[in-house]
Parts: sequence; structure tokens; C-alpha cells
Amino acid sequence: METKLSPKRVEFKFNEYLNKGFELFKKDMGTFIVAFIFMMILSIIPFCSFLAIGNFLKICRKINQGQQTSASEIFDFEDFWIYLKLFGILILGVVVLETPIFFFIPKDNGDTPSAFFFLYLIAFMVVIFYITLKAYYIVSLISLERVKSIKEAWEISKVMSSNNLFMIFLFSIVVSFIGQLGILACFMGLIFTVPLTYVLQYVSYEDGLQQIKINETEEIGNVAE
Repeated sequence: METKLSPKRVEFKFNEYLNKGFELFKKDMGTFIVAFIFMMILSIIPFCSFLAIGNFLKICRKINQGQQTSASEIFDFEDFWIYLKLFGILILGVVVLETPIFFFIPKDNGDTPSAFFFLYLIAFMVVIFYITLKAYYIVSLISLERVKSIKEAWEISKVMSSNNLFMIFLFSIVVSFIGQLGILACFMGLIFTVPLTYVLQYVSYEDGLQQIKINETEEIGNVAE
């Protein structure tokens, strides 16, 4: 059945994502762990990091839907060019935002940075922080819903994350904390907890995407009635 996306603010189900994420991880822990290892290997190439994450999400969806999959699918380069473009836009954006900072850096080591330096640095961090939260769904839109335009993915993600920035931020902190719990097991536990964090994020992405989907076949049927 054909589906289309109808961007809207989604309901961010914090606790549900944690519960379902743990259950999904237990469903095929071995594949998730191996896929994560492969993801880290591919991410050694900086401009392949988004591609690796996107392919991990595809594996998550297949396992979630009971489909056959393999950890080696991390090395699928089908979406390479759009993620290369996304990486380039990200780098360009950071360079443009960082450039003014150099004008405020003291020329002599003994000089004290001006107030403008600190103000711009704070503003820079706030902007990066805001954009990161608003772009929360971009990778999932590209990999899971085949959105081929970065601009379109950005516009959809902005709408989906509207009024959810605090919840997304809090969820990210909790997920990050869960990932770091592996350190308590002399770092060996990271091989379990870090892959789990990506599965938890996938569950949040998947639910958000399902909330904005419209089944065209059912919509035509309803209109006909």
C-alpha cells in the first residue's frame, strides 16, 4: 500500500520508547551488536557516519517488522550521495558559524577575551543545540521513508519536533546515560549499552514517522464513501 507523509507535531512518548526499545533490543541482540561494530568501522570514514547510522536504522526496522536482515547491511551505499551532501552542508554550516569567532580571539596571548567573544560563543552553542534538536528526525526520514531532499527532510523534522524540543533533549540525555552505563563493567559493557541507545532512538523515530503517515489507499476509499 502506498503511503505519504503529512508533517505535523508528533506526540513524543518518552516512557514508551524506553520500554519498547529494550524489548526490541532483546529480540535480536546479536545482530544489533554486530551491526553496531560494523557501524563504528564504517564511521571511521567521517563522511560515512550518517550513512552508517541510517543503515543501522534500516536494520532496526527490519528486525522490528520480523523481516530477514543481516548486520552486513551496514555497508549498503544506496544512500551514499545524499548523506555525503548532508555531511557537506553540516561542515559548511559549522565553518560559517565559527568564522566570526576568530575575529574576537585576542591577538596576544596575554590579552583577555572580549565580552563579545563569550557572547558569540554562547550564541554559537545555542544555535548548534537548537538546530540539532530540530533536525532530530532527518536521518530517519532519509533512510526509513526515502526522503531524497535534505531541505524537505529538514522542513518535515522541524514540524515534527515542534514543542517537543525539551522532551527530545531529555530523552537524548537519558539515552546517553544508558549508553555510558557500560563503563561500570570495565568498559566491556559498552558493547551492549551503546548499541541499545541506537535501538532506543530508532523506536522514537519509528513512532514519530508512523504518526505522520497517511495511507493513500485508505484515504481514497474514505473519500469514495
